[in-house]
Amino acid sequence: MPRLDDDHTGTRIKEQRRLARLTQRQLADRLPYSYSLLNQVECGAKPANLDFVAAVANALRVDVTVLTGQPYVTELQQDRLAGLVRPIREALDLYDLGADDAIPEKPTAQLVASAEHLCAQVRATHLRNAARLLPVAIADLTTAAWRTQTTELWQALASTYRTAHDVAVKLGYYDLSSVALDRMDWAAQRASDPCLSAIRQYMRALVYFREGEYTIGQRLVAAGHGIVGAAEQTREAVAVTGQLHLGASVIGARAGDQAAVDAHIAEAKRCAEQTGDASEVHWLSFGPTNVALHRMSAAVEMRQYDEALAQARQITLPAALATSRRAHFLIDRARSEMETGRTEAALGTIVEARHSAPEQTRYHPGARETIKGLVHISRRTPDSLGHMAAWIGL
Repeated sequence: MPRLDDDHTGTRIKEQRRLARLTQRQLADRLPYSYSLLNQVECGAKPANLDFVAAVANALRVDVTVLTGQPYVTELQQDRLAGLVRPIREALDLYDLGADDAIPEKPTAQLVASAEHLCAQVRATHLRNAARLLPVAIADLTTAAWRTQTTELWQALASTYRTAHDVAVKLGYYDLSSVALDRMDWAAQRASDPCLSAIRQYMRALVYFREGEYTIGQRLVAAGHGIVGAAEQTREAVAVTGQLHLGASVIGARAGDQAAVDAHIAEAKRCAEQTGDASEVHWLSFGPTNVALHRMSAAVEMRQYDEALAQARQITLPAALATSRRAHFLIDRARSEMETGRTEAALGTIVEARHSAPEQTRYHPGARETIKGLVHISRRTPDSLGHMAAWIGL
């Protein structure tokens, strides 16, 4: 049976456990998982799922990225993405310097369209192109917002900071994503836009979700509800409210709270019935389809893989669905197929995810762990699986 190389999540867990001066048994006692599973993960006999990694990170009080090895620098360098990160970091640091006299004035409509284009690029999973365009867009919007102090420009700047967060997360630069979210809040306050402020709380909640800090994540969702609930209940506000419930549903799932999952999914469904397809609202992809996708994701997070597959078979993805959401669905489905012994189907699904969104799939921890898991349980590695393993650096 194929084995992982020595640079895998289990090796990093073992290293951090030893630094914490814990035995395997002592660490297992702090986890909602068995000693046997921890042993198998550390020795490389079984891949680590994201919920397991989050639980270990929480128990060891380290960032999840310490255990996953993100960002995947070698692959980023091969894809020529690593060099695009520093200019984004520098652009995020311009926020309080006022207008740059060296930047010529541009029409507001052009700048707003630029912010919208960047959002569209991320939803289409064109990460390299978005990363390349971001620094100039941030610099232009920062200067324009300081010069004219209009709500529209502050909103566009907040949106562009949100795009910087999205790119940073997808590439594994979580420290940079936190900076981008702070900047988003700074701009949203100047725009006096409660929906943008609530979306920022939603995104902060997902940061803590990835880190296994579910109580903080739930509090942030509640704070987001408080912000948007105090605003006029427009279609935009209802869509944001629904998306907050969807975020809370996956946090509840990771925490093992079925009642919370059911309650939040029901509220999100109620919101979607009011809004219909509201995918254009702040690029949240909110609507009935996204509710169904989150319900399936919640089942995956609760390790109800048979139920997740049953739901997946009932979901028809509309042609207009954002590529990023389509890829996420395929990654969830592949994980469920692998966990239920449907290895050929899992390989086909993860290959489909790669074809649909290559950059997102290559840097998605769940996709990488699924590919590693398939390598482990395959007695004979098919050429297509071998190519996938090499593609992620295995």
